Parts: sequence; structure tokens; C-alpha cells
Amino acid sequence: MEPKTIKIFDTTLRDGEQSPGASMNIEEKLRLAKQLQKLNVDVIEAGFPIASEGDFEAVKKVAQTIKGPEIAGLCRAGFKDIDRAWEALKYAEDKGRIHTFIATSDIHMKYKLQMTPAQVLEAAVKGVKRARSYTGNVEFSCEDAVRTDLKFLAEVVGAVIDAGATVVNIPDTVGYTIPFEYFNIIKYLKDNVKNIEDAVISVHCHNDLGLSVANSIAAVQAGAGQVECTINGIGERAGNCSLEEFVMAIRTRGDILPFKTNVVTEQLTPASRLLTQVTGIAVQQNKAIVGANAFAHEAGIHQHGMLMDKSTYEIMTPESVGLKASALVLGKHSGRHAFKKRLEELGHELDEDALNKAFTRFKALADLKKEVYDEDLDAIVADQTKKIDEKYKLAHITVTCGSFAVATATVQMEIDGMQVRTAELGDGPVDATLKAIRKLAKRDAQLLQYNVGSITGGTDALGEVTVRITEGERTPVIGRGSSTDIIEASAKAYIDALNRLYFATDRDVESL
Repeated sequence: MEPKTIKIFDTTLRDGEQSPGASMNIEEKLRLAKQLQKLNVDVIEAGFPIASEGDFEAVKKVAQTIKGPEIAGLCRAGFKDIDRAWEALKYAEDKGRIHTFIATSDIHMKYKLQMTPAQVLEAAVKGVKRARSYTGNVEFSCEDAVRTDLKFLAEVVGAVIDAGATVVNIPDTVGYTIPFEYFNIIKYLKDNVKNIEDAVISVHCHNDLGLSVANSIAAVQAGAGQVECTINGIGERAGNCSLEEFVMAIRTRGDILPFKTNVVTEQLTPASRLLTQVTGIAVQQNKAIVGANAFAHEAGIHQHGMLMDKSTYEIMTPESVGLKASALVLGKHSGRHAFKKRLEELGHELDEDALNKAFTRFKALADLKKEVYDEDLDAIVADQTKKIDEKYKLAHITVTCGSFAVATATVQMEIDGMQVRTAELGDGPVDATLKAIRKLAKRDAQLLQYNVGSITGGTDALGEVTVRITEGERTPVIGRGSSTDIIEASAKAYIDALNRLYFATDRDVESL
């Protein structure tokens, strides 16, 4: 029997962006959307158009630019939200999808909406009909579906399908359900909603209990035809169903899971790396599929088995998820052509100006290192393709420190086009440097997290620093910087975060 194709609805640009510190600007969203196009996902949820002018423009730009996948925009079931969503989505024409929602659980209706079930049902139907006045491509979501009374859930689903919804989403908004329970919810709808075959059942699982992928698999086994997920599993709180984990589980266990997706799995690792660069949110080393250790073998017995036959300890090949079995070694004698080719293999497409800047940075790094690795290239591209506005720019740093000397940092910056300079003492060179930057910037930013790591091995390795800062009641932001000098990397990361904090648009939107 031919495997059933499950549609992949990627919400990295919408729900994923709602991870604290993961906000993206328009250019960053477009870069990721182009990678999702390569990945061949079926639907890209580009944002929440009414949330902000920036989100509206991002959805509009994605709708205008991306070809192939459908482009969705999220909106509440109010006319103003729906009208605004279509204003951005209309550029995708028949590929534009209005995704509207309202909460249906007792707890949400009582405490959040302060509406009766009858009022919620009426709002849901009116919202879908409004969306249908613009397009035949309408998805409706019952927010907090798994904590909704099943009879009422079935009533809402049937009513919105009658009103014109072509996709009905049954989200586990708070990551509460477990696989067999979720299976039974989907099966109940299949058995009790008379017109259920007139729409695709979609599922959207959060990972609060670590079960989002398992729940999504249970749902498709029960009859769901679309799974909503994100690259690296990012999203609200503990995140969403991880796209790469769900897709590779379906592909790897085709012997008992009669399903397939249209995803080009060789693009999974490039997609994961690009998201990490854009958001600064690192993937844990033991993360399934795309983690650094996913195809690493250290134990002797494992290494012996791998040498005899790779299938002894690998259930999928590195190549199937976009990793190369052998790497092209780049050094100071490598040319621009080899550099560009390797970037393309890693999933980076740069315009001529960005490529030239990245190549210049590569040659400078190659003069300091014997070999430049893939991870170094990822860091170079991340630095050179940052499209955030820059109020603050680093000019240079001079640091003095030692066992019997107080660390002193002299920092020169450009702020709004003006050169400023100061010196500060600190408890070590990094502390002194960040104090000087904070003084020059005249910001009362609070450093919440500081992580430093070596991108590759060796004493000449490129160091990478990630910081997380906030100020007052603002949402925390993440900054990232890399250099062979860890003090410079720290300064770059802190200034990157200050720029993001300064230009960030506050968001207070509702998520599924």
C-alpha cells in the first residue's frame, strides 16, 4: 500500500520566534524562509500579521518572495485580525493560508476569554466565514483542544468545516497530553464529526512533557494529515514538535509507520545551523538528528562495530540529514571558488557583497589557523550576514591583566556615528570590557546569561560567545559573537545584544 503523505506545516517563523530571545527581523525571516523552501515543507507560517508592523511586513515579504510552499499567517477569530492577515498574505495568491483560532477549553473560555461556549462557537464560525470571503485556503485551530470537552470540540470542528475551513487543527497548546490519549482524541473526531473527511486534521504539539514528537506520531496514526512543527523544536516554553525528529522518525521507521513527507531531509542540518546562527540559540550536543553528537561514537565497542558495519550503531546515515562523510579542508591557500562552494554545501547563499566580506574574514582567520572548519565558516557567515540595525559598533579594545594586576579594559565604540572611548576596571578582562561597553552605551542592561565555547578544537580555535540580556521589563534578547580572541568575541556578543535590545519591537501576542 502506498504510504500516506503527511503535510509538514513549519511554524519556526511564528511559534518558534516566540521563544524568549528568538525574535527575528525581516531579513532574518526571509533567509530562513528560503531555507524552508529548500527543505520543501508544505506550509510556512510566516508570522502573526496583526502583532506588529514588523511582523506584518515580514509575512508580506515572505508571501511575495517564496514560491512552492503555502504561506500562512496566524490571526485570532476577529474580523480585524483576519483582514490584516489577508492584507499580508494576498501576495501569495492561492498559496496564501489564513490560519485563525479561538480557545475552546473550559479553563480558557472562563478565565481568558470570559465567553460562553455558545459565544465561542459563534465567533469561530463567523471568523472562518470571514476568512473564506478572502480565500478558500482556511485553517481553524481550537486552542487548548486537548483540555476541551470532547463533545464541544466535535461540535466546533463540525461547525467550522461547514463554514468553510479546509484544515482543522487540534493543538496540544500546553504540552499536556500523552500519546495514547491524543490518539483517542483524534479518533473520536474521526468517528463523531460527520463532515470530518471534508477537511485535513492538523496537530500542533508543545513539548512541556517531552512528548511532542511522540504525540504527533500518535496523531497521524489516528488519522491526522498535517503536523505543525519547528526547526530544532524551538517555540514557546519548552518548544514545539521538532521537525527534524518527526520527519526522520517517519522515514526511518517506515516498516511500521506507513507514512511519508515531502521534506528534502538532506537540508535538515543546514536548516538547523542557519536557525542557530540567526537566533543565537545553540542546539544541545546530544540533540537527536542535528546535535553535534548525533553521529559521534566514542565507546570502544561502538567504534569497533562501526568499523565492521555502520548499521551496527547508526540507524540512519549522516548524509541523509545533510552531513558530509568527509569535509573539504580550507586554509589560507584556498581560493574564493572553493570557499563559495563549501558555503553552498553548508546551506549558505550569500549575495556578492556578503560573500566578499565573508571571504575577507575567512582569509584573516586562515592566517591565524592551520585549518578552517565547517563550524568556523558557520560563525563567519553568522557575523557577516547580521541584518540588524546598529546603533552601537565596536571599534577596538585594549586589555591589560595578570595574576598580580587588576584587569583594565579600554574600549572605543561608534555610537550613532560618533566615536567614544572609556576605560574600566573589572574582575577579569571580560568583566572590565563589558563594564566599559555598558558605560559607553549608557544602558542599564542586566546580563542574565554568558556562555563561551570553542567552535573547533585547538588553541587557535575560533571562540564563540552567547549572551542573554534584558533591561527593565523588556523581553530578554540574545547576542552572539565570534573571534579567535575571546575578549573580542565577548564584546561583539554584548554589543550585538544591545543593538537587538535597542531595536526590538515589544510583542504581546497570543500563541496556540
